[in-house]
Amino acid sequence: MAVSRVSLAAVFVALVFAMIALPAAVQAQSSAPAPAPTSDGTSIDQGIAYVLMLVALVLTYLIHAADFCFSF
Repeated sequence: MAVSRVSLAAVFVALVFAMIALPAAVQAQSSAPAPAPTSDGTSIDQGIAYVLMLVALVLTYLIHAADFCFSF
């Protein structure tokens, strides 16, 4: 049951056509620009950074306060 060269060539041509023609058709349909994002994520990242810095500040204060109490 060998596959003939003609059928392999036909499959190859069909695949090449699909790889070239289909993305162009999809791109032509979606010509409208995407809507602008309401938040680019930098404000969320900045809020997380502030919370983490506050946690680090509180932990540092608690560790040094506990260290001061036990030093006497």
